Amino acid sequence: MNVWLNAWKRRMMIFAACSLIAIATLLSLTPSARAGIEDDRFDGDIFALYAGNGSLVPPKVKLATSLKQGKPALLVFYTDDSRDCKVFSTNVSRIQGSYGRVIDILAVRVDSLPVKDKFSPTEEGYYYKGFVPQTVVFDQSGKVVLNETGIISFEQIDDVFRKVFDLLPRSESVTLKRRSVNEVNTELVQE
Repeated sequence: MNVWLNAWKRRMMIFAACSLIAIATLLSLTPSARAGIEDDRFDGDIFALYAGNGSLVPPKVKLATSLKQGKPALLVFYTDDSRDCKVFSTNVSRIQGSYGRVIDILAVRVDSLPVKDKFSPTEEGYYYKGFVPQTVVFDQSGKVVLNETGIISFEQIDDVFRKVFDLLPRSESVTLKRRSVNEVNTELVQE
């Protein structure tokens, strides 16, 4: 009995050692996730990772609801594995910082759009041109006042919202400066 037990222990130790070697080999052959803002690789939600703002997704309202309420809206089409969308995500977050209380922001992953032949003008997919990022701004009446693809500047979107809200041009407004609140967040304060 003792001989049988010792042989069984040896076999289990050999099996355990071989298993550890196999696992270590597999782990060393598995490529690590190496994604960043300068590539088209997926590494998670771009608004949380690159804009420091996970509150943008999922959208709080649908486009139909926003249009019915008569609120200006910012509709942004994006994918999480696009370099341009990653870079652009910070502009969307800045717009939220400036206008988030008075507009609806709808950040829509294009993968989440339903597959349909036709969309109605109250559905997000109606405005999608097939490129990301795409930015669409609606005024209070639901009229499209900006529809651009690619990375556009914060200032370009800000200028559109300044017209929508009948605000002074940036050149005549009080200059605001970003003040660091902590290592991730900032707030706008007068200079």
